[in-house]
Amino acid sequence: MLAPPAWAQRRQTDAELQALIPDAAVAKPEEWAKAPPPVPAQEASEAKAEEAAKPVEEAPLRPDSPLPDIAGLDVPWPEDKAEPPILLSDTPDDSDPLVQVLAQASASSAAIPDGKGMLESVLASGRAHLVWPAAGFELRGPIEEKFKLYSALQGTGPRDVEAMSQIVVRGTSDRKLLVQLLRLYGFYDGEVTQSPIFNAGSDGEAGIGAVRFDIAPGARYKIASVTTGHLAATAYPMADLPIKTGAPMDGEALDKAAGDIGKWLGNNGYPFAKVPAPALTIDHANDSGDVDIAVEPAGTYVFGGISSVNPRFLSARHLADIARFRAGQPYKYDDVEDLRRAMLATSLVSGVTVTPRETRAPQGDTPGEVTLDVAFNKAPLHTIAGELGYDTGEGARIGTSWEHRNLLPPEGSLKLRGILGTNEQLLGATVRNANFHGRDRQLTFDLYANNATLTSYAARKVAFATSYERLTNLLFQKPWTWSVGLEAQASEEREGVPSGVTKGRILYLTAALPMRAAFDRTNSLLDPVSGYRWAIRISPETSRARVQFSPYVKVQLDASTYRQTGPVVWAGRLRLATLAGTDINDVAPSRRLYAGGGASIRGYGYNLVGPRNELGEPKGGRSLYEASLEARINTGLMGKKLQLVPFLDGGNVEAGIVPIMRDWRFGAGLGLRYQTDFGPIRLDLGTPLNPRAGDSRIGVYVALGQAF
Repeated sequence: MLAPPAWAQRRQTDAELQALIPDAAVAKPEEWAKAPPPVPAQEASEAKAEEAAKPVEEAPLRPDSPLPDIAGLDVPWPEDKAEPPILLSDTPDDSDPLVQVLAQASASSAAIPDGKGMLESVLASGRAHLVWPAAGFELRGPIEEKFKLYSALQGTGPRDVEAMSQIVVRGTSDRKLLVQLLRLYGFYDGEVTQSPIFNAGSDGEAGIGAVRFDIAPGARYKIASVTTGHLAATAYPMADLPIKTGAPMDGEALDKAAGDIGKWLGNNGYPFAKVPAPALTIDHANDSGDVDIAVEPAGTYVFGGISSVNPRFLSARHLADIARFRAGQPYKYDDVEDLRRAMLATSLVSGVTVTPRETRAPQGDTPGEVTLDVAFNKAPLHTIAGELGYDTGEGARIGTSWEHRNLLPPEGSLKLRGILGTNEQLLGATVRNANFHGRDRQLTFDLYANNATLTSYAARKVAFATSYERLTNLLFQKPWTWSVGLEAQASEEREGVPSGVTKGRILYLTAALPMRAAFDRTNSLLDPVSGYRWAIRISPETSRARVQFSPYVKVQLDASTYRQTGPVVWAGRLRLATLAGTDINDVAPSRRLYAGGGASIRGYGYNLVGPRNELGEPKGGRSLYEASLEARINTGLMGKKLQLVPFLDGGNVEAGIVPIMRDWRFGAGLGLRYQTDFGPIRLDLGTPLNPRAGDSRIGVYVALGQAF
């Protein structure tokens, strides 16, 4: 396998190089260059004695004279193979000492190519000029992308004389990087020539401002032969082996092939398989190489049990409920990784490792057995959260909650919550048991007291609800979800809230069996850009008011679709609902059908679209229809996080159980979305296009998440 390139350069190199330059060389470079080199102390004393006895005339220095042997130094002198010389691309000021050194080093070098028929890329903030052959080199792009990531020239100081030595040293590191990148893609005879590019400094004197790299890739080596250890002893489809003889010697492709082999073995019952990095034998004479991946399968296994490092916190039995595999099934790495991710999704742990341990060795054709040792770190179990919201119909609201996520192990949480708003106040407690008798299934009990004073109705209620549901989440977005539940509430309610009127409430006792099914084929739960989703909710209910029981059923269908064209995401929504079985006056006002508001028809007040009573107050209805269309335009502003969203909403609520759809109310407006890690923050401004008397001219809606 290729040795990894030297991606970084030691930052103290510049200081070490500067320490090696004598002060005399900087102060008087010409005299220092002509002076003889210092000699060892012993030779100096002998020379003085000989000088005293018989003066001799000094012979001129010879650069090619051999160095004397030094006693005790047994390291062999390096061979006469110097690095490619640093060439000059311009004729700078001859008085500059560094320029003189570079000029002497390049005196015997060949001239730089004249640039004709070459392609040049300027990278690393202008510090690196990569010069390529004009034709026939298709890997220029991938090599340059990696060069940008690991270039040592990136981030060098200002273009002045003080940065010259830094540029020279880092340029040498980048030359080696380019050689390694050529080898990564199979160009083992590639050559890179480094030369400085001079720029005028701030004081007008020439200095090295950049480095030019002339690249001669040479021939691309081919794969001559492939060996894969004992891989053929498994059921691996050898005909589909991604490494083929005659293919280019591509280091990235070879590493990926080894990874694919390891993944196949891990998903086909080989938990202890060893797949080392490909070993290469390069044949420079034939421009080829041999590839050897010494695979050791180490036998097949099935799942056994699960062992938990802390069974009182998360028991092995509960982990087995979460897992998608059962004991006796063939070992599969993807199932193990799925278990690890599912544990992270509980929010009870901050880190998980799952390690297979052999509990029975394979015997002949009988596979062995492994136990999964699960170790984890506890995450903080308490959460305090808050929320802020406002719209012109519901007013302002502040919400807060406290939660213990494992008060009743395993995964039994308690959440206390409260809302303080201009039109609503609430206190509640919720107990949830996650992954209850199945993966992503949740049992919930909720008890709350609520006081709402809205334009459409006023209601004081105490309610209890329980549900059992299959959930979707950000880690495992599921196509199908469902829920069944039970609700019971006692409430004192009245239609509308005329100023100063506090009487006239009716006591309603309501029981319901809500059921819901949903299908989701979007690409994201919080901010979809493609796909569609739909949901249907059916709730048989009964209400007791004025000493009379009134059974009825509510049905609601929601559907939405999303499609992206360039920078615009088109989103559409449709909602249909009906309430059948009894007169509207026998249903508690808070459980009737309403339209209008930030999640309905924007531009109108909350629940203010629909039938009105004889006093002009919203009465609610028994059928509903809504439609929305909006264009979510990615502006590219604020780090590509800001969206501009024009929208058009329409719909109405009618008294009959089957809507006639002849009296549409339309609202239009403009919104902003700011993308965050936890979803978009939404600000919408809407206005009714065909308002009725009393409708506001502007609606303002602030919330977290898209409107639909």
